[in-house]
Amino acid sequence: MAKTIYLIVAGIFLNTASAAAQDVESRTYSIMLSGLLSRTVPEADVIETAKDTQNMVFLDAREKAEFDVSHIKNAVWIGYDDFKMNRLDSISKDAEIIVYCSVGYRSEKITQKLQEAGFKNAKNLYGGIFEWVNQDQEVVNSANQPTQKVHGFDKFWGVWLKKGEKVYD
Repeated sequence: MAKTIYLIVAGIFLNTASAAAQDVESRTYSIMLSGLLSRTVPEADVIETAKDTQNMVFLDAREKAEFDVSHIKNAVWIGYDDFKMNRLDSISKDAEIIVYCSVGYRSEKITQKLQEAGFKNAKNLYGGIFEWVNQDQEVVNSANQPTQKVHGFDKFWGVWLKKGEKVYD
């Protein structure tokens, strides 16, 4: 039987019992995510998702400045604070959709909105773009060129980005 460990990190109550549901490279990152995310929507694993991205629609739920630094190739920016459902008018409600942000919190909230709007195959990318880069997956800049730069959101959240070049502007 798995041992349950409870931690309080930065005011977030963490229960590690659910941390193994998805794979992330860092156990500490996994523990943080288990307390941060409500786990109420389907989740996509970075490694499994990266195996076949051709038939997926990636939606970036970060702010525009974060997206402009880098994003998953062919991702559509939809935002978070200023999210509007009409940004998805050209996307089929049957499409396989992967929503991501920095670590998965904002994208989880947007994924829930998509499900409520009838998008049947929307999933939250567990660990977000940070885990995408931590697992050596490619990101591109606004000119669609591969880059090592990733917006770290802020210094607190940026600690979870272990690879790539952190940008905060």
